[in-house]
Amino acid sequence: MQGLADRLQPLAHWCGVQAHRPLDWLRRQFRASDLWFIGLAALVGLIAAALTVLQSGMAHRLQAWLYGLAPDQRLSMLDHVSLSQLLVLPLGGLLVGLVTLIARRRKRALIDSVEANALHGGRMSMRDNLIVAAQTLLSNGFGASVGLEATYTQMGSGAGSQLGRILRVRRTDMRTLVGAGAAGAIAAAFGAPLAGAFYAFEIVIGAYVPSALAPVAAAALAGAFMADTLGAAAYTLPAATAYQLEPRDYAIYIALGLTCALIGIAVMRLVAGIERGVGKIQLPIWGRPVIGGLLLIPLALVSPQVLSSGHGALHLDIGGDNTLQLLATLLVLKCLASGICLGFGFRGGLFFASLFMGSLVGAFFAVGMNQLVQASVVDVTGAALVGMAALAAAIVGAPMTMAMLILEGTHDFVLTTAVMVAVLVANTVVRQAFGYSFSTWRLHLRGESIRSARDVGWVRNLSAGKMMRKDANHTLQDTSVAEFRRRFPLGSTQRVVLEDERGHYAGLVPLSTVYADRVREDATVAQYAQHRDTALTADTDIVSIMKVFDATQADELAVVDDERKVLGVLSENFVRKRYAEELEKRQRELMGERVSGDE
Repeated sequence: MQGLADRLQPLAHWCGVQAHRPLDWLRRQFRASDLWFIGLAALVGLIAAALTVLQSGMAHRLQAWLYGLAPDQRLSMLDHVSLSQLLVLPLGGLLVGLVTLIARRRKRALIDSVEANALHGGRMSMRDNLIVAAQTLLSNGFGASVGLEATYTQMGSGAGSQLGRILRVRRTDMRTLVGAGAAGAIAAAFGAPLAGAFYAFEIVIGAYVPSALAPVAAAALAGAFMADTLGAAAYTLPAATAYQLEPRDYAIYIALGLTCALIGIAVMRLVAGIERGVGKIQLPIWGRPVIGGLLLIPLALVSPQVLSSGHGALHLDIGGDNTLQLLATLLVLKCLASGICLGFGFRGGLFFASLFMGSLVGAFFAVGMNQLVQASVVDVTGAALVGMAALAAAIVGAPMTMAMLILEGTHDFVLTTAVMVAVLVANTVVRQAFGYSFSTWRLHLRGESIRSARDVGWVRNLSAGKMMRKDANHTLQDTSVAEFRRRFPLGSTQRVVLEDERGHYAGLVPLSTVYADRVREDATVAQYAQHRDTALTADTDIVSIMKVFDATQADELAVVDDERKVLGVLSENFVRKRYAEELEKRQRELMGERVSGDE
């Protein structure tokens, strides 16, 4: 038997080599050809769209089963929901809490597409993706006041990341595939390829990158095509009253954009405040969504429009003859409902919910303005659409995405001009006064310093531990000058690291200082040590390293561990040269040049 196994081993090896050859050939094509890579991005868009339609159907079927909805009916459109039906909210919270409890065993936070592209070169965990999908589908399916965009983009981006890992694409191409997955998902969700493409650039990639333009556009178009093929309805919006914009109108919509910016900041702080308050109470992880579901019940009894993301309620209210009191009540209830759900541990996003809240803000603004001047100076439907885009831009941080969403939903170019004014004002004010979108604000609360999906992971990868020289010369700090000169002749090195008797870092000594005139040979070299209290840790990133060099005016610094034992030394010249090389490589990638050696 052993002889037979020995004879078959070369055959098994040959079969394995033959099986890998097609995949290796594909890898070479995707790495070498832009056209092949665009095709790959389109495939990612198709997969993301199919997953989006599947997840949307699952969530709607769950809502229909729990709340008795008709096939074309949405939960937030209901006139009344009974208390017995709303009791499913804490039950859904319990299920979400149990999934969260299981996820906590991983001992690290789940990574979404924004964090993956900013810090991890686009690498996402499929297990993380499935956990986020389960949490979001349960949250929305049971009626929590959150949107499904979190799972749409998570699964779409995750598909791009997984294909990129299988095909071993470059780091910048991996990030582009993650953006392509998000573009396909959003394009499929709204039937709006322009909105999907801009979402990928503004939220997931973090910049308008020339090299990613064609792949992301292909993914967005493929996503919209796939959703239409699978029978998903495109996102349509009611048309505003046709008119030409006058200077007065621009002033009105600038004021509306400013209002939406302030409300957007308040909503994000509300979510964070509730989350902090829940953390102080020290409720168990699995019990937090249960309490959140119970708190949501009285709000839903007042108005079922607070349930789910608010798609149905948006179409129900926009352009309707609503009073200021009703609009204000619905806005406050929806803000509270979304804040409670997210603060107490339900999973989802504020993209869809912010669209509904923004339509209420715009309608309230228009009705109030018309009553104030006793004339119809603002079209209520138009203001609702502008407010919808402006508040979403303030919260999500994607002004062009929202402008394109309105354009593709209404096909009204005049209205889109007003939307552009409002979203740019809202986004600028939030960026200056607050500094974060909702996704990056959550990361900030978790301790991360990123403000967008712009690639900063390479900065963290260039750490002191990876760049240091380990062959530094060492000596004890109580070594005499005479002995030091004997061991280290002039010209043999530039600096020597000093250590105390326990092997801890005690400073750096330049040879030029020890060989200077008027240096006593019987003195210890510790008297001439520099930077005793300044050293780098192995995980210090390259930007922080340069700041330390600037602050200390040092030419070299030691790298130490947690016990201050010397690991190596790092020179300023090498750090700045390495940073310039890496920065040039990233700039070339942005312009679409193929850079070798980047995995």
